[in-house]
Amino acid sequence: MTIKINKEALEKVCKEIIETILICLPNAFKGTVYRIGNPPDMIARRITSGIIDEGRKEISWGLPEKSDYNSPGKQWTEYRDEPGRPLEAMAWCVERQESWTAEDPKNDSRSVRLQVEGAWTDFHHMEPVLIRKKDLYFGKESLLEYPKNNDGQTLWEDSDYVVVGVIKIHFRPYTIKIGGPETKVIKRLSRALGTELLSYQLTQKSLETMHNLAEDRLNSCNILADSLRNVITKSGLIFSLIKLELGFLRGQWEALVLEKSDQKDMKHDAIYALNELVRSIGDSPDGLGKNLIKMQHRFMDLHPPPEQGENWLRMQIEEKWNTLIRTGLIEEEKVRAVREEIDKLKRSLYLGKDPDILSAYNKFPEPLKTEWVDLLYKDTEIFDLQLLDRLIHILDDPYLDFPFRDKSKKSLIRLKAVAEIMGQLEDNTNVVLREVLNGHDDEIPALSVRKGI
Repeated sequence: MTIKINKEALEKVCKEIIETILICLPNAFKGTVYRIGNPPDMIARRITSGIIDEGRKEISWGLPEKSDYNSPGKQWTEYRDEPGRPLEAMAWCVERQESWTAEDPKNDSRSVRLQVEGAWTDFHHMEPVLIRKKDLYFGKESLLEYPKNNDGQTLWEDSDYVVVGVIKIHFRPYTIKIGGPETKVIKRLSRALGTELLSYQLTQKSLETMHNLAEDRLNSCNILADSLRNVITKSGLIFSLIKLELGFLRGQWEALVLEKSDQKDMKHDAIYALNELVRSIGDSPDGLGKNLIKMQHRFMDLHPPPEQGENWLRMQIEEKWNTLIRTGLIEEEKVRAVREEIDKLKRSLYLGKDPDILSAYNKFPEPLKTEWVDLLYKDTEIFDLQLLDRLIHILDDPYLDFPFRDKSKKSLIRLKAVAEIMGQLEDNTNVVLREVLNGHDDEIPALSVRKGI
């Protein structure tokens, strides 16, 4: 992958993620993880595959099949979309940084087995593993040369992320759907895999830095300051993942309490109405209309705390509408409709904590429900890990019954452990820096990493 991890550690973490998916998804029977190498070659190579037995107790590992993706793998120019050769789901995942689901292989435009072998039984889901460029390359991502697609466009030019791997999970026939719950589980676990790989990268970087420190104190001080302190203290990556998990929980909670409410489709209906208003305008300057529809679709999948949600809505949607309105292309009646629909979107942010809606949901003890809602909708710009402990504890309560409760609890436990490790690494790094800068001759204490995942 585009990160340095020894072969044993890489295989171990890939096997763990495959095992987790196969155990959690009863209709899945095989999983594979591919690495995507450094740009510009971006060699895709299969790391390991696992097949679970009929009793779903034992997993067989290895690379027994013949495959172009077995070592040494395929370069980007060999699997990207090109005229005259089969389209591959791998190319889609890598180029677009989006998943691909083969829910009906017989009609799947990217089923290589169907195109080459005539086999149409390959029901699967492929998910890219993404890591933020600035976290992976320590701010030096601009020095990299990214490849181009067949149309001459540079890959990931406008993206904050790189693809470091691809997860492929095979399912029993007709048990996987585009956008189904299984695909969401795999997507969330791909994020966990990216986090764990980055954690290995940071640990290895720490060890390398300490070795340099023993050879040259001043040089090591600079390396620590540039590559450790500037990364480890920016624990925003971990807290961003925690926020994503909390947003996922808010989405499930709102679906639960709004199930019988006449307001459950408020957000969906408002987004649909706004999209129709954009389309009714026709061509807009600088592609503003297309960008609005993109942002409105994105908002549909977001479940932020209300205050943060209003800020996002104002900057990404409302301000763009104001710009469009100022062009004079929108009639006054449509302007009023836009304002009304945006107001509905703002109100939809508060439905999960609305007192009337909560009072109608009586399947949760009142004190526990109050604490749960307070924690779930708390401003997460500054998040206390002790509050996260309480949230994890509530997720154990049998009253809280929604589909991915256990998976969310495990994700939060792992993310909390990584956050604690980063905090400890930062503390230890500060000790080392003080020793180096003060010129002490005492033995420099080694960084200690507590196993938390």
